[in-house]
Amino acid sequence: MTAAQRRAQIVEMIAERGYLNAGELSEIFGVDSSTIRRDLSLLQKTGKVMRTHGGLLPVESENGRDTPFNERLLMNATAKTAIARYAASLVQDGQSLILDNGSSVYALALALREKKNLTVVTNDIYTAMALGSHPGITVHVAGGLMLESVYTLVGQETVDKINSIHVDWAFLGSEGVHFDSGITNINTIEIPVKQAMIRAAENTVVLADSSKIGYRALAPVCALSDVSQIITEASPTLKQRAKYGSRLVVVPMEEA
Repeated sequence: MTAAQRRAQIVEMIAERGYLNAGELSEIFGVDSSTIRRDLSLLQKTGKVMRTHGGLLPVESENGRDTPFNERLLMNATAKTAIARYAASLVQDGQSLILDNGSSVYALALALREKKNLTVVTNDIYTAMALGSHPGITVHVAGGLMLESVYTLVGQETVDKINSIHVDWAFLGSEGVHFDSGITNINTIEIPVKQAMIRAAENTVVLADSSKIGYRALAPVCALSDVSQIITEASPTLKQRAKYGSRLVVVPMEEA
């Protein structure tokens, strides 16, 4: 295998997996670490990967870029409020939870501010700021590389932090929920973090307004069987809801 072929495979692998470290690449390709470091430096210079502490992340494409957070806050806002209020009702005082990034989860953060003695772990800067001033909530922020448009922390540092904990609840956002493809996301960089959140939680709940139901985004996060509930709002556009079974909880808009 030539150096050019090896680098091309590295780009393909990181796009598929979302994160790789230099040690893994050295073992996979049977070359020493200095060779891999040269590969990564060249790939970074040509804009094909992003280097971070201990490894590398894929570069977001223009077509796969997340919608800026401020724009997402305004999309389906009434539905997200109804979803958030129902989700907040699941959480009891004194419990621990992980909050993912995303506007639906941010709405949940706002709805949780009346709770007492909560421990919250999040990789979302906006969510941490929303909860940080409330004396009844202890906030832990998972470190990592910040994605500028969405103020989300990602990378191996984030995954390692989440792998070290166990919580009662994980509340995740999603770009798509499909009865065959499961939970999917447009940004592959975030997927290892979401998967770590699922492993860390006793119960995993996906918050997805009805525009996400039946939609398949770019890359899979997990199967539907890996989550406890999917909360959405009642909408005339919500179709084939029976295929999701009892996992799909449809909240009346009057809850908003």
